[in-house]
Amino acid sequence: MKFLDWYLKIAFGSALIGASMEFFMIKTGFYDKVTVLESEKRAWENSPEAQAVREALNPWRNRDVEAKKES
Repeated sequence: MKFLDWYLKIAFGSALIGASMEFFMIKTGFYDKVTVLESEKRAWENSPEAQAVREALNPWRNRDVEAKKES
């Protein structure tokens, strides 16, 4: 291959940048924060309040009721 050394340099540089980003995220506690935020989001999505908001914002709620009455 004509440009093999160039591709290897790019691959090595990309891997180095990716590894440094992962190291930074681990050291700053990024994954711990994201885990807490995701668990709070899932807990809220399963709450009765979220169900009520989802039903209130559903533009098809009247058509769903009509379709159930017709069948």
